[in-house]
Amino acid sequence: MTKILDVIILGAGTAGLAALREVRKRTENFLIVNDGPWGTVCARVGCMPSKALIEAANAFHHRTAFAEFGIHGSDALEVNIAEVLRRVRRLRDDFVAGTTKVTLDLGKRAMSGRARLVAPNRVEVNGQEWCARNIIIATGSSPVIPKTWNSFKQHILTTDTLFEQDTFPGRIAVIGMGPIGVEMAQALSRLGIDVVGFGRSPQIAGLTDPVVNVAAAASLTQEWPIHLCEKAELMERKAGFVVRAGDKEIIVDGVLAALGRHPNIANLGLETLGVPLDDHGIPPIDPTTMQIADLRVFMVGDVHARSALLHEAADEGHMAGINATRSIPICFLRRTPLAIVFSDPNIAIVGKRYDALDRDTTLTGEVSFSNQGRARLGQRNEGMLRLYAQADSGRLLGAEMCVPAGEHLAHLLALAIDRSLTVQELLRMPFYHPVLEEGLRTALRHLAAQLPAGSGSDLTMCEAFNLEALD
Repeated sequence: MTKILDVIILGAGTAGLAALREVRKRTENFLIVNDGPWGTVCARVGCMPSKALIEAANAFHHRTAFAEFGIHGSDALEVNIAEVLRRVRRLRDDFVAGTTKVTLDLGKRAMSGRARLVAPNRVEVNGQEWCARNIIIATGSSPVIPKTWNSFKQHILTTDTLFEQDTFPGRIAVIGMGPIGVEMAQALSRLGIDVVGFGRSPQIAGLTDPVVNVAAAASLTQEWPIHLCEKAELMERKAGFVVRAGDKEIIVDGVLAALGRHPNIANLGLETLGVPLDDHGIPPIDPTTMQIADLRVFMVGDVHARSALLHEAADEGHMAGINATRSIPICFLRRTPLAIVFSDPNIAIVGKRYDALDRDTTLTGEVSFSNQGRARLGQRNEGMLRLYAQADSGRLLGAEMCVPAGEHLAHLLALAIDRSLTVQELLRMPFYHPVLEEGLRTALRHLAAQLPAGSGSDLTMCEAFNLEALD
């Protein structure tokens, strides 16, 4: 063991790099350790390569609406999957290179190897023990693959391996209809792959509002079949490789496992911290400081399995990096919850989820985009938006949606919720015509009709024309 370090950071993903940024502002006496490839999960196998694939898929899919616009000849278009994947990897490699630049100048303060805690202030890496006043655990997560699937490895893909393929199998079962499963199933289907989706839950993409969930399922199943509420099993038959769910057996060439991600805590030594661990092996963490119990140990990002989102991981790394260099940790106010699924239509949840609401004190406003003017012009007229507000004050609480441009509407609503705006205050905002945001205004008006009326000189009382061309 050498000198005592101020901070050891375990993991160089998004959370680890955010922590490193803050630690470097305050001390040079640190070590960052990474097991496996350097570069964030987002850049290597997550957000960025998946969105590159989605953009290619959506570009090719647009041909299906050409005839409606009076554009002909789309039947002659074809997609070259190998070229699509080469572009995905080219962009991916560029993004990864950007994240690895952060640690290039660290020299011996950056180390590759598997770390294991041996005490609340000691870490073993590659057989060498290091001591630190503070430890930040940011070891990330890995795709879930059931042990019962081990004998079918040659048929199974995950997002860790999907983008490394030269091409895709002709028939793919996507098992898991959470955010990743929905995004990748739609992208593969739009690229011409024969896709079938399986989900054990009746909900898809993390939705909890049953009305929005029905709208999302209705939209997505127009493109590929989805079988929900059944556990999928893999097996070999004489006819080929089969996925069975309930009484359904479907022959496929491969499986994309989209069952979520599990924390990288195996052999990490969390038991040496001397604090109780939950059923998943995770210690108690204060979400406002990221501190484990009263130890000088902090746990951030995917590794605690609360929210596998880049902006949350970056926030937590920032918090831990500051608190690991202070004598007394400070508490941070967390951002408004925001989750977006880049399906088409976009699926998004902002603020309070439907299943977290007090139904006795909450009002709901909604709008279907099936006849929304701007959406109809762009052949994007499908989906549902539901807003939730306090019954006594009209303050906006949250929303769930499956709508065109949902990624943008969700950001607008996140700002409104963060500022504690009411339905009436949002209705005072100008809404240009024709824009998709007019759909949001319709849902706000639905809420406003359930609240006490404002004064006659208040423009929030400006009513709808009830004409598709104008509303």
